Amino acid sequence: MEYLTIDEFKKLEARIGEVISAEEVEGSEKLIKLMLDFGLKRPVGRSPEHSQEENVLGEERDIRQILSGIKAWYKPELLVGKKMLFVVNLAPREMMGLESQGMLMAVDGVDGAPVFIVPEKEVQNGSRVR
Repeated sequence: MEYLTIDEFKKLEARIGEVISAEEVEGSEKLIKLMLDFGLKRPVGRSPEHSQEENVLGEERDIRQILSGIKAWYKPELLVGKKMLFVVNLAPREMMGLESQGMLMAVDGVDGAPVFIVPEKEVQNGSRVR
């Protein structure tokens, strides 16, 4: 195992995103396209725990498209409304002609199916791992 320094770990931005839509990627055997709400967009250095009421002031939501190879285990319509953990500061990657703007984080279940990392209590969209 290779160890990271705390400064290297701090570069990773993992946040909770809520699935607002999900659909199979046409022509792909593995991919589902997820549209995710990561809360309000905020300037660098601004706390993610700010009030949702600020959206009334016209602030824009952080909506991202992320592709995930989970089609063999999950029906897209059953993912809508779920809050899961994503890495959001990976360089965008093109797959099947679509851009993925992050990565879904999961662990292998006992049957090999991915098991999502989810908050045990209600959290705001965009809450960051710390």
